[in-house]
Amino acid sequence: MIKKDKQFRKFQMYGFLKNLRFFEPFLILFFLSSGLSYLQIGILYSIKSIATNILEIPTGVIADLYGRKKSMLFSMISYIISFLIFYFSRSFYLYILAMIFFSFGEAFRTGTHKAMIFQYLKINGMENLKVQYYGATRAASQLGSALNSLIAASIVFVSGNYRTVFFIAILPYILNLINLATYPNELDKAEVKKTKKQTLKDFIDAVASWRVLKILLNTSSYSAIFKSLKDYLQPILESFALSIPIFVWLDDKKRSSIVIGIVYFFLYLLTSYASKNSWKIGKKSSSFALNLTLFVGALSVIFAGVSYIFNFYIVSILIFIVLYILENLRRPIAVSYVGDNVESDALASVLSVESQATTLLTAVFSIVLGFFADKLGVGQAVSILGIILLLMSLFFKIKD
Repeated sequence: MIKKDKQFRKFQMYGFLKNLRFFEPFLILFFLSSGLSYLQIGILYSIKSIATNILEIPTGVIADLYGRKKSMLFSMISYIISFLIFYFSRSFYLYILAMIFFSFGEAFRTGTHKAMIFQYLKINGMENLKVQYYGATRAASQLGSALNSLIAASIVFVSGNYRTVFFIAILPYILNLINLATYPNELDKAEVKKTKKQTLKDFIDAVASWRVLKILLNTSSYSAIFKSLKDYLQPILESFALSIPIFVWLDDKKRSSIVIGIVYFFLYLLTSYASKNSWKIGKKSSSFALNLTLFVGALSVIFAGVSYIFNFYIVSILIFIVLYILENLRRPIAVSYVGDNVESDALASVLSVESQATTLLTAVFSIVLGFFADKLGVGQAVSILGIILLLMSLFFKIKD
């Protein structure tokens, strides 16, 4: 039974506020409206991934050694700086700078907060509830994303532009700074203080195993594909919104904002439910669940691209929703599975390696996707990524 105490609510509040990124449902549309090509957008996504990749391991080690709470606070500050640059700038090169600050936020956050949750479970003797507990906190994150979609759509509808959402997104991140500052000090570090040499040794020992590396590649491959293409739902939704005879008296931006807000709202309600109940899927065999969802995800990506090629917008939208659900079914299972196969004191570092693999692959896939989207079209580019993921699903099968 999950202990829903004050700290559990703080974990939930963190995820809820973190996902109030009002720009997310409109990010690619923002870039396109700024005159960027799909390749330039892919370059921005790739820069973010590469910068995060470079920072992942050192920030994970720093979090384990010098304080996870400090790392989380620095993460929120980096995000806020990024939002300000996006809001005030008009240059592709300044967008690169904003992405780098965003990467600092990602690097200091990814893996660190999960390690704090697992540390809390260990202290309270609830390590057997990893999937349920993390799934429940992630569900709060997805509820935040659902609310985020409606607020973001309202902001775009009222303001008539995509830029305003970056400025308003600063508020929930300030609130999260306050929330994180109230975390107990016992979650700041591992129970036993270690030297830098010992922590690095634990980290190296953990990832030296081929089995652990295969697990990390299995969990990161789908997430990488998903992160590189998930925002391409936005131009599909825009095309769908402009193809149906509703709200025709409004301008295109306001018409699409209504459809995008509604679809993302229900999408994140579904992903919240998926996260909360992911433990049921992984209950019998986590490895089977990870292998199956990876294979199904690959086929779904292929069909999403094909349906868009033939202008079957509704089918493509529904498949994208499936992709979101699969990601949120996989993540709690994946995080718990990784946690069960490494030493807890090096967990933040190893989870950072998993994130590093994800961001490195995302960097490659984002460039590939942007290149083929400009050359062949969005649908063809998405299908190509699906074929790549299908091949990866065959190579990275894992066993208990």
